[in-house]
Amino acid sequence: MAREMQKEEAHKLIDRMPENATWDDLMHEIYVRETIAKGLADSYAGRTRDVREVRADYGLPK
Repeated sequence: MAREMQKEEAHKLIDRMPENATWDDLMHEIYVRETIAKGLADSYAGRTRDVREVRADYGLPK
């Protein structure tokens, strides 16, 4: 579920970007922020798995 956008957050994000930033740069920043926010929400809600379990699922070393 996506968070509600706060205009002030959007303005601050744009203001911190370099003058020569592109639309792609902006979209990337928005994607990264949203991905982090979703990950944190999952973590707080206990919807995570231990890294050792995931590594075992894929046959990766511990």
